[in-house]
Amino acid sequence: MGNTPVYKANGVLSYLVTVALFFTAWRLALFDPAAVYDSLGSILATSNLVSFAVCVLLLLKGWHAPTTSDHRTTGSIIYDFYSGVELFPRIGRSFDIKTWTNCRMGMMSWGVLPLCYAAKQAQLYGQVSPSMLVSVLLMEAYVFKFFLWETGYWSSMDITHDRAGFYLCWGCLVWVPGVYTSPAMYLVRHPNQLRPAVAAGLLLAGLVSIAVNYDVDRQRLQFRRTHGKAYIWGRPPRTVKASYTTGSGKTESSLLLASGWWGLSRHFHFLPELLAAFLWTVPALFEDFAPYFYFFFLAALLADRAMRHDMRCKAKYGRHWDRYCSLVPYKIIPYVY
Repeated sequence: MGNTPVYKANGVLSYLVTVALFFTAWRLALFDPAAVYDSLGSILATSNLVSFAVCVLLLLKGWHAPTTSDHRTTGSIIYDFYSGVELFPRIGRSFDIKTWTNCRMGMMSWGVLPLCYAAKQAQLYGQVSPSMLVSVLLMEAYVFKFFLWETGYWSSMDITHDRAGFYLCWGCLVWVPGVYTSPAMYLVRHPNQLRPAVAAGLLLAGLVSIAVNYDVDRQRLQFRRTHGKAYIWGRPPRTVKASYTTGSGKTESSLLLASGWWGLSRHFHFLPELLAAFLWTVPALFEDFAPYFYFFFLAALLADRAMRHDMRCKAKYGRHWDRYCSLVPYKIIPYVY
């Protein structure tokens, strides 16, 4: 237990190369991105089959050839299949399966599919509408932000707590490309003509939200890298030193940040993420609920994640977590929740 894998930080390069290859292949007429929209049903059906096969292989690998000691079985085949057996599964020394499913497939598809939807709209109507342009540009900015922060993602709940099973892998291989891109998918046949000032305002507000979301995560990452010595907003950080007992019985300690963005609420980074999601969805206007499904799903997902994180920290840190919560009483929205 307690393994710390080493990752290769090449997310930004992977994203830029992928987008460059996308436009190069399109320019050279090697493929038609609009055809991706036309074949989306078949693509998602195939993704379902592939994800199911990957999850079966992960189950068998976890049972018979786990990569690290961070694996467990519950005695239930169904639960092991759904929640996963291994925490850090790899093929060989360097092919990290979670990085492949979550980042290189799931998030990369989020970067590529909206471009295909914009191409399809241009094919249908002769141009890309302002609403589509705002939605796609904000999604691309968010995906780029993700890869810029990828080293921080490797310390997130997805990597360090959730095991590689159907819940995580199917979600990244099927749910992310199918649902997370749905606002732009909806806009293909609903080319709302936003006024330039409205489009510019939505784009600017979305970019600011994404920038704040990045800065919140950057602030905590810098705090951890400097072992609590980095100044936060020009001042020494307010911290809580929380001791805990490892699975092997050893006493360790962590520093909990209660300053800056992290002094406003315990999961403040979820707030600008939700706002950004709303801003790349609202160009669809309010004629249909369909494009807003992702936003409400995300709100429920992040609320659940905040609750699970708090429960884990309470169990891990005990009274130290209670002290931290007294310093930072709000969960996500300052002064509200």
